Amino acid sequence: MKKAVIITFALILAGSASLNAQKTTPGSVNQLVVIANSTGPVISKDIYGHFSEHLGRCIYEGIWVGTDSKIPNTYGIRNDVLFALREIKIPNLRWPGGCFADTYHWKDGIGPQAQRASIINTHWGGVTEDNSFGTHEFMKLTELLECDAYINGNVGSGSVREMAEWVEYLTSGSESPMTKIRKENGREEPWKVRYWAIGNENWGCGGNMTAEFYADVMRRYSTYLKDYSGNHLYRVACGASDYDYEWTEVLMKDRKNRSMFEGISLHYYSVPGGWSVKNSATKFTENDWFETFRLNYQMDVIIKGHKAIMDRYDPDNTKGIVIDEWGNWFQVEPGTNPGFLYQQNTLRDAITAAIHLNIFNQHADRVIVANLAQVINVLQSVILTKEDQMILTPTYHVFRMFRVHQEASLLKSDLACENYTLGENSIPALTASASMDKDGKIHISIANLNPSKEISLTCPVIGGDFRKATGEVLTASDMTAHNSFEAPEVVKPTVFDDFKMKDGVLSINMPAKSVVVLELE
Repeated sequence: MKKAVIITFALILAGSASLNAQKTTPGSVNQLVVIANSTGPVISKDIYGHFSEHLGRCIYEGIWVGTDSKIPNTYGIRNDVLFALREIKIPNLRWPGGCFADTYHWKDGIGPQAQRASIINTHWGGVTEDNSFGTHEFMKLTELLECDAYINGNVGSGSVREMAEWVEYLTSGSESPMTKIRKENGREEPWKVRYWAIGNENWGCGGNMTAEFYADVMRRYSTYLKDYSGNHLYRVACGASDYDYEWTEVLMKDRKNRSMFEGISLHYYSVPGGWSVKNSATKFTENDWFETFRLNYQMDVIIKGHKAIMDRYDPDNTKGIVIDEWGNWFQVEPGTNPGFLYQQNTLRDAITAAIHLNIFNQHADRVIVANLAQVINVLQSVILTKEDQMILTPTYHVFRMFRVHQEASLLKSDLACENYTLGENSIPALTASASMDKDGKIHISIANLNPSKEISLTCPVIGGDFRKATGEVLTASDMTAHNSFEAPEVVKPTVFDDFKMKDGVLSINMPAKSVVVLELE
């Protein structure tokens, strides 16, 4: 069979360290060498996952409108959102939080809608939560999306019994009080639910625990989370925030701890300006642009730090890193509820997405799951809705362009590039990762961070044979460009052909502040 080499060049002019052995060069030489016949670990499709919390308008209005809504829906779930998420091949969806998870009691969200208890969402806006979107509605959503469910259990205010019964309710095919209730609520057969988080941010909103205390609690919970009816749980222990390597050390050094989970979560947000200030999502300077990408690059540093600890205690890579919250965090849009975290999404966010996804690809040996925060109407969303309208954000387009990496094998690559310098500070101008899919196609995603400079890149692909190339580019005239309900297609991919191919070497002229995907075969 003739091998096709597809190179996905996601050029996003905006800072991201090339993920595999990136070097900066003082001159103008920019070269990415891809070794097509040197495959590494499979890139888990689940690092392209998303996060849906009961926060603001993510669930209600974003996903769930109810069966009586005039907005076209399937079982109360918006059709336009369903179609858009299926297009990016969403592999998993995390729910119900977030901080909300550790105040959520799942039995409030099952049974007849009119009989469900209402609660106050104390974390996000103090609004009343009527629980009309609960376990059955979420599982129907994942079925319609053809994606895996990632459920976050309540450790902060819940009980071991409560979480154990949730697992049983969802996944057991045996006769029991829980499965009887499930059948009474309309679901005869059990679901498959692989990913289960044992709490969320238990060092903070999930209980303000110490690492040692949480480790004991986690072992107790995990003991009662059982595999039923051929469903095998991937238990995710609550891991660290940012650079808290001590938390990971505590969980990993004890053999008893390690035996009770399959993955450790990690949360990291890029917050230019700091938590007390934050940037505007759409009104920012080049200094803000640069600082966002400098912070984005720290994800690579953070992963390496936690990974080094895990390598000491788990040299066989049996435990995965689950980065189930990541993204940019800016000011809310003027006039919106500050507790709803609704922010716009610009070309800057698209480049942020490419930086992170490249980093995750390069760490495919440890990074098993990642979830962008959040999927709709909250933080760095891929979709925004307003009544019956829906728009796709620049971040959405990057996920669609990068979907070719899902379940492909990581390729060895080496990037040497110039710096993007602003004032006295510098970061690498390019970032990249490469993979080969099951059909022998190679995809290379590249991000270029510089907002005003086209960068010429030479890319030898060694050990591959390709003859034809096509491409896509995502860019805009202004770095603050974004899609609105009045102008929904300001930032969208178009055909890209500013490259040449000769003797196995690509010569690419990467536009300023752009994302490009090239396919070669």
